[in-house]
Amino acid sequence: MSKALTEEYRSRLGKLRQLMSENAIDACFIYGDEYRKENLRYISNYWPIFERGAAIVTAEGDPFILAAPEGELVCREMSVWPDIRLIPDFACVTVPDQIEYPHANYTDFNKVLQELKAQYGLKRLGIVGLDAMSQQVYRSILASADGVEIVDANELMFKLRLRKSAYEINCLREAARIADEGYKALMKEAVVGRTELEIAAAAYEASTRAGAESIPFCLVTSGERVNTIIGRPTRKRVENGDMVMAALAVQFEGYVATVGFPFVVGEMSAEQRAFIDYLLEANDRALPYIKVGGRQSEMVGAVKSYFRDCGVDRYDLYPPLHGCGVAEAEMPYPNESTIGLFEAGMTVNTDISLFGHPAGSNRIEEGFVLTENGCEPMSKLVRQLSAEWKAANNERSLR
Repeated sequence: MSKALTEEYRSRLGKLRQLMSENAIDACFIYGDEYRKENLRYISNYWPIFERGAAIVTAEGDPFILAAPEGELVCREMSVWPDIRLIPDFACVTVPDQIEYPHANYTDFNKVLQELKAQYGLKRLGIVGLDAMSQQVYRSILASADGVEIVDANELMFKLRLRKSAYEINCLREAARIADEGYKALMKEAVVGRTELEIAAAAYEASTRAGAESIPFCLVTSGERVNTIIGRPTRKRVENGDMVMAALAVQFEGYVATVGFPFVVGEMSAEQRAFIDYLLEANDRALPYIKVGGRQSEMVGAVKSYFRDCGVDRYDLYPPLHGCGVAEAEMPYPNESTIGLFEAGMTVNTDISLFGHPAGSNRIEEGFVLTENGCEPMSKLVRQLSAEWKAANNERSLR
């Protein structure tokens, strides 16, 4: 791992320790698995495959990683912290059997906590990921925590991840670039007669070839299926005049960017065109509010007010913006009552949507970086498609 990347993780470690000190937490147990990877990946770069993992962070010294035997070498390959220890509670999560690993050199939670008591005077252990870990793992920790207070430390990591470093922003920009390539392939494949699965396959292939380490999701629905909101692609074939609702999330070095733009295959009705106009206009109205010092609630209010004025607010089902980073959706996730402000270094996604409208259901989604100069788009494709849509509308109005 490069010196610059090591320094990035040491910077995160220092910020976490400051928050631990402010909250009187002696050590943090940061949980992760294949699906809830975000916090463990953020602090260690480790991403388990069908197993579980954790990073143990104390007030001094380097963190150490708890992993499972089958993924030990993957952990050693990925983790920025070289002290890797194996624990049986983290083995394959999908079977009830106790899998034998005869060459594994195990520790256990009791030994880990006793070590923390002896070396660091552990009295208060913060757990990040209580909402993600299994009851089995939690009970094993509790059984070994005699005399140690267990507290929920999720809030520490939420605060830490809210504003991004230059490294994180570069990762998100690269993820957005890759997502653009995938979405272009998706739109090109979306012709009459293709199945939704074939359309999604084009996005997967193009994104992977462009450098994606993972595709967290590729949503593709068409025709009446757009009303499923977040439907997976099926064998349904696209027909002339079908609206397509698609959203592609691409992961690069742990960071996830999502793009989505509404479109119709073949002949578009006037009703469908007007419906897509609502989405693009709402997105445009949101952008001036996404600025450093701006109230997040005002951005939400601008979108919802526009939808109310157009008489389509009954189809507006959830807030129009969320954060992005090591999770596809993270803080901030504001509504009209949110008191938070936009800050420099935040990365956010507009997620402007209407579902159940007579003309169809759809969303537009694109990512932005908050800087002192405003909000900079991470996806060039969505900006390009928006400009092309407006140009086509202007041309039609001049006829």
